[in-house]
Amino acid sequence: MDITSYMTELGKQARAAARLIATANSDTKNAALLAIARAIDSHRNDLLAANARDMENGRANGLDAALLDRLELNEARINAMIEGLKQVAELPDPTGVISDRQVRPSGIELAKMRVPLGVVGIIYESRPNVTVDAASLCLKSGNATILRGGSEAIHSNRAIAECISLGLAETGLPEAAVQVIETTDRAAVGELITMTEYVDVIVPRGGKSLIERISREARVPVIKHLDGICHVYIDDKANLDMAFNIALNAKTHRYGVCNAMETLLVAEAVAPDILPRLADAYRAKGVELRGCEKTRAIIDCLPASEEDWSTEYLAPILSIKVVANMDEAMDHIANYGSHHTEAIVTNDEARSSRFITEVDSSSVMINASTRFADGFEYGLGAEIGISTDKIHARGPVGLEGLTSQKWVVYGHGEIRQ
Repeated sequence: MDITSYMTELGKQARAAARLIATANSDTKNAALLAIARAIDSHRNDLLAANARDMENGRANGLDAALLDRLELNEARINAMIEGLKQVAELPDPTGVISDRQVRPSGIELAKMRVPLGVVGIIYESRPNVTVDAASLCLKSGNATILRGGSEAIHSNRAIAECISLGLAETGLPEAAVQVIETTDRAAVGELITMTEYVDVIVPRGGKSLIERISREARVPVIKHLDGICHVYIDDKANLDMAFNIALNAKTHRYGVCNAMETLLVAEAVAPDILPRLADAYRAKGVELRGCEKTRAIIDCLPASEEDWSTEYLAPILSIKVVANMDEAMDHIANYGSHHTEAIVTNDEARSSRFITEVDSSSVMINASTRFADGFEYGLGAEIGISTDKIHARGPVGLEGLTSQKWVVYGHGEIRQ
């Protein structure tokens, strides 16, 4: 296969489809999303069979437990994909919305219109459900998309792509509005991220090395986060039963996800009360604990190294640090955090207000698990990814994050004096 010619053709088709999908009305786009949901439901056995092939190949190729967890499809995850499509169909369509209309002294009326970005290239690893999330959000926001999943999920992604094509065809929308790259050749990624004539934005979802490579080599703008080194801080004015539940859930609900807690920070005044209880619960779930000297004086655990504070484990491993107070906790987050998600557990309103004001992350939480940092949980229906950048979009990127704005001027014959 001539990769350059193949990718150029995909780009041309996506650009043509983007013009059509941008003018589709909300009813048509919603009908397409529901048709895709029905296709996935009726072809779930095909999806499970395709995924079984990927899982078998993954085990044979030595994929670790975290990647296999991301790769796996089951009935519950297929149901979640279907529910995500239905939720996106129910969300308000941001495209074409006029806002901030005002009359200027010259007599012209000025406003802003929300418009699609155009063609969105999405590069991701392992998770086949991203194919559905990406397609649904791009379609609803009026964008065409080119999807490049990981080679480990090629059979799953092809099976999902067939369902998407069925839904698009049923509603008369161009099938090229969602294209899944058929080749596993990594050269396709290099082409996609430099096709400035055909692609308007790149969204990478995957490991740090993938995102670093794309950020370094892309000529197309990138919406990204590098890693999710998320913290939970248990304050000395926390409800300890609440703190126990949040800290346990934030780490053990799922390990191989970017919003899982990787470092637990505990105020020294309550550490002797909460840490032994948490340590027992973590050990019961097979979590390896690594702690600072103060932590190890309270519970039995491995010593935490300097590298641990900067590590996204994506595995049943947790680093723990006992801190003097909230200021030390916020200093630690500022030094080692990845600007993804941080949480404080406290009953002190002044401290919680300071925490959400001073902690510089895309999601900051009071008395809640970091696992809520998710497009589905935020009511976005799904997410295209999470951005820790500060330009254009930040946090879970849903429909509005896949649009931009243009100025609209309503005149009545005015001329510039």
